[in-house]
Amino acid sequence: MAKAKPKAKTSRERVFDFIKENDIKFVDLKFMDFPGQWQHLTVPATQLEDSSFENGFGFDASSMRGWKAINESDMLIIPDPETMFFDPFIEIPTISLTCDVYEPSTKEKYTRCPRNIAQKAIAYLQSTGIADTAYFGPEAEFFVFDDVRYDSQPNGCFYQVDSIEGKWNSGREENPNLGYKPRYKEGYFPVPPTDQLMDLRNEMVMNLINCGVEVEAQHHEVASGGQCEIDLRYQPLVKAADQLLMFKYIVKNTARLNNRTVTYMPKPIVGDNGSGMHVHTSFWKNGKPLFAGTGYAGLSEMGLYFIGGLLKHAASLLAFTNPITNSYKRLVPGFEAPVNLAYSQRNRSASIRIPMYSTSPKAKRVEFRCPDPAANPYLAFSAILLAGLDGIVNRIDPGDPLDKDIYDMSPEELKGVPSTPGSLEDALKALAEDHEYLVKGDVFTEDVIQAWIQYKIEKEIRPMALQPHPFEFTMYYDV
Repeated sequence: MAKAKPKAKTSRERVFDFIKENDIKFVDLKFMDFPGQWQHLTVPATQLEDSSFENGFGFDASSMRGWKAINESDMLIIPDPETMFFDPFIEIPTISLTCDVYEPSTKEKYTRCPRNIAQKAIAYLQSTGIADTAYFGPEAEFFVFDDVRYDSQPNGCFYQVDSIEGKWNSGREENPNLGYKPRYKEGYFPVPPTDQLMDLRNEMVMNLINCGVEVEAQHHEVASGGQCEIDLRYQPLVKAADQLLMFKYIVKNTARLNNRTVTYMPKPIVGDNGSGMHVHTSFWKNGKPLFAGTGYAGLSEMGLYFIGGLLKHAASLLAFTNPITNSYKRLVPGFEAPVNLAYSQRNRSASIRIPMYSTSPKAKRVEFRCPDPAANPYLAFSAILLAGLDGIVNRIDPGDPLDKDIYDMSPEELKGVPSTPGSLEDALKALAEDHEYLVKGDVFTEDVIQAWIQYKIEKEIRPMALQPHPFEFTMYYDV
């Protein structure tokens, strides 16, 4: 008689086994705040019990940006055992668990918890019967700097970033200066020694892989001064967002161990390319891709309608995919950031591109090129899903593709092509006017939309408007 197969262990059991087998001393509980920063609370491993995955751990939500008032501040974080990874940056053996945020009185997920919004987005997609899975593949670019200094005081403000690779350092005394500085807009992608970050990126990739993140490729990016990209393999929406946060955490900490610093700020350098986060999306059902077909660029009717939804809602969508004032320093004509709302195959000058590397139906996807890595991935991916889904449900025609190099088109030719918003304020105004597609299925509640708009205006737009800019002194001091 054949032996019965042993029962597969649950994710909780695997967590406790890992703690025991690896002599883990601490459990780091990570969760996402409203604007998009990972937060954490650490407990001794002895405090993690099976009941912890139901009862959670308490914390003060009034200290989180955009969340609770002080009179209603008690909240719970409940860890997800599927998200465990060993943290290589903590000296004492520590595992990390990503958490969901709950109301303690009702044990319901908090409506402003970004991860909850992403989970609701997938549940809503599945409820429509259109698809059961939405895959997301983000390409988050970043800069590696050797030094960064900035300050803002009532009587002055400044910033200064530096990199051994920076073309601006070609004449600096470096005892010796060995040259090999990538020229502006020519960092994509010469071999070492011009690419001086090869070993650092490989170390980042190894740390990512060891933490369970699938990596497809790494390379230098276009800008001089340390711009890089590491491509992650596509994953279902919530896992893709989870792993993008792991990616940021691991990349930043690997750089810090090498006495360098990483920023995902979209436009830290004037006159060279900024950092984008091209987002690849596809819908699947019962293991079959739904965006592959016989239409333009090998897309199905569904895939084209998805594009129609993105184009229709792009202005409001950017309030989540390009969510900071600096985002709109990148979204300007003349660089790689696509500001013209059009779609095309292979064409990187369009805001929506259909990659043509492979003829396999499984590889057919839509690439939205506007987003940047400052985005809260749970909110950005959910908004992209809902905009595209609205296009599918309402059969929104995306119009004709634009297969020309848009950067070389005349103003007359571009007259009928809409552009991205010119500022975060414009994107928020668009969101205030166009968010019905986001509240369907109770994914983004009206409270979340209004809280996002209010937070961005009060904490970012107004303070920026009140701050004299150093360049204003260059232009106006002698008036």
